[in-house]
Amino acid sequence: MVDELEARLTAEERTLLDGLNSPARIQAFLDSIAYSTEPIYRCPLRVLRERVAHCFDGALFAAAALRRIGHPPLIVEMLPNERDDDHLLAVYKKDGHWGAVAKSNFVGLRYREPVYRSLRELIMSYFEVFFNAVGEKTLRGYTLPLNLAAFDRLHWTVADEAAEQIAARLDRVRRVAVLTPAMIEGLSLADARSLKAGLLGAVEAGLFRVEKENPGDCERSRG
Repeated sequence: MVDELEARLTAEERTLLDGLNSPARIQAFLDSIAYSTEPIYRCPLRVLRERVAHCFDGALFAAAALRRIGHPPLIVEMLPNERDDDHLLAVYKKDGHWGAVAKSNFVGLRYREPVYRSLRELIMSYFEVFFNAVGEKTLRGYTLPLNLAAFDRLHWTVADEAAEQIAARLDRVRRVAVLTPAMIEGLSLADARSLKAGLLGAVEAGLFRVEKENPGDCERSRG
């Protein structure tokens, strides 16, 4: 719970978190830290202290930080085909509109202003920039939001181990498809300029390894 995180903070850490008083500032913090290529989870407290995170860690950190400023700690999983990694967002609403905060190895898969009228509209704002390292557009669906308050008893803000339970729960959350088979069949590759822009600053070791070919399968795999 939030109070548990607060109890662990040093004065310096509390001052830093107090400065993250808007979704945009939370995003700026995530942008300032290193992208993790390690196959481990870091809880929000550990992200704060080690200054490193991948998309899962970053979403949990953002959810914890959003809760400190009055938003419920909601996360949404974006679901690709088998040729890419999934992606996690911390989502929030302002004046009835959805926005998102995220850590990503891709430029376009991060912050969204709260201007989207529905969750699907928010998710689809990522579609054209949700591609793998060879430019295949891989987004196929998303989960409904998961409220991390349900995991307070597992101390998710201060214990790395809780992330495994959160990941397992995400696998059971209702999923929403965004493309039909006919749509998938007709997808084009991202153009060279978009691919180059999307990979700007990417950590190569953190990219999903894939050979260039026609995708053709809409099953998702966790990376």
